[in-house]
Amino acid sequence: MDPFTPAGGPGAHPSTAPAVRARGLTKVYGRGEAEVRALAGVDVDFAAGEFTAIMGPSGSGKSTLMHLLAGLDAASAGSAYLGGTDVTTLDDDALTRLRRDRVGFVFQSFNLLPMFTAEQNILLPLELAGAKADRAWFDTLVSTLGLGQRLDHRPSELSGGQQQRVAIARALIAKPEVVFADEPTGNLDSRSGAEVLSFLRRSVRELGRTIIMVTHDPTAAAYADRVVLLADGRIAGDIVDPTPEAVLTGLDALRQLEVTDAPAGA
Repeated sequence: MDPFTPAGGPGAHPSTAPAVRARGLTKVYGRGEAEVRALAGVDVDFAAGEFTAIMGPSGSGKSTLMHLLAGLDAASAGSAYLGGTDVTTLDDDALTRLRRDRVGFVFQSFNLLPMFTAEQNILLPLELAGAKADRAWFDTLVSTLGLGQRLDHRPSELSGGQQQRVAIARALIAKPEVVFADEPTGNLDSRSGAEVLSFLRRSVRELGRTIIMVTHDPTAAAYADRVVLLADGRIAGDIVDPTPEAVLTGLDALRQLEVTDAPAGA
């Protein structure tokens, strides 16, 4: 079967209860002639215990979708659910608690505190929440991510790949329901990027985590279990068990659709 298939309804794994889902999710910026519809009624499920990548051409809405799902931005219409919680109905205090207790984040820029050691950076979310560390879980993360010899090092003493591994451990330390990763290899060389992606995949397969990653890189997306394709703020395709070649084929198909749909003379 062709791995690039239209998304025929929300989610590619109906037998698995979704960790995250969107229903009619819409985001509009500006008004009148300046209005930009970044998301246009998105319906999609993200299965628990899976690694999903979100891809699409520049301006397709992939980062906007992730930000709405994670409660980092407010929707114009529709709903985003984390488990059974409608994120779009929460006030600021409830959103803060949700992001602290139930969600982990990995960003392109690492966002480590320079004055703290690797261990202190990893444990920071628990410190801020006033929670006690599960040392067995901490040891599992450190072992899985290969950080045992780096715990007393500060970020300036670590390579980019090592810093991102610390950021991954920090994202996982509170055992969140889902980790959102926004271009996590964007500041890394190809070798460090491959290393980080391998650890993200291991965290899903060996540690039972759920990861949703936005990326523009077909090679990075191929580490995921599934790729969701966006175009013009809408779900445009779904690739299961992706390869770099299948992802490129899917992206090329989206570009051809954009050319076909463009008005004459555009």
